[in-house]
Amino acid sequence: MRKNLAGVRNRLLQVVALYAPGGDSTRVRLHRLRGVEIGEDTWIGFDTLIEPSYPHRVVIGRRVAVGMRVLILAHFAHHGRNRESSEGTMDDRVSVRIEDDAFIGPGVMIMPNVTIGAGAVVAAGSVVTRSVAPLTMVQGNPAKPIARCGIPLGLDTPIKEFYRRLTPIEPPAE
Repeated sequence: MRKNLAGVRNRLLQVVALYAPGGDSTRVRLHRLRGVEIGEDTWIGFDTLIEPSYPHRVVIGRRVAVGMRVLILAHFAHHGRNRESSEGTMDDRVSVRIEDDAFIGPGVMIMPNVTIGAGAVVAAGSVVTRSVAPLTMVQGNPAKPIARCGIPLGLDTPIKEFYRRLTPIEPPAE
């Protein structure tokens, strides 16, 4: 019964967080109450869904910007969720880690078992199925590296300076 009530509480907090005002205050606090680990000075956009069932499996670093309508998934299914493994139970493992100073564009989908490196940029509408290296810009479905970032795209970074320091990554020859 207690576990069911915790699940209901988690879902209610998730629904309120989706539409609450305050991307750097109320939404962040609500997700922290759910169990998501979120660093200081992080901004979460409107209508962003962060792992409904296992919020404690998501870690978001400091000074991260998460755009509106982002979907962060930390698991695919409930099969074997209580099985022990060499890494502990499924409930104990972090599945999605977004490191400090990362920028997640609007409409991005982040799949389980990935790390978005420090200062990385995920372009709008991308689907992240693999980990992203630090200071790398990715785009597409599936997301692929398109540029190296000279500086992180922070909320106070001049956009012209960010663009000036981008270095394109040549796609592999086919």
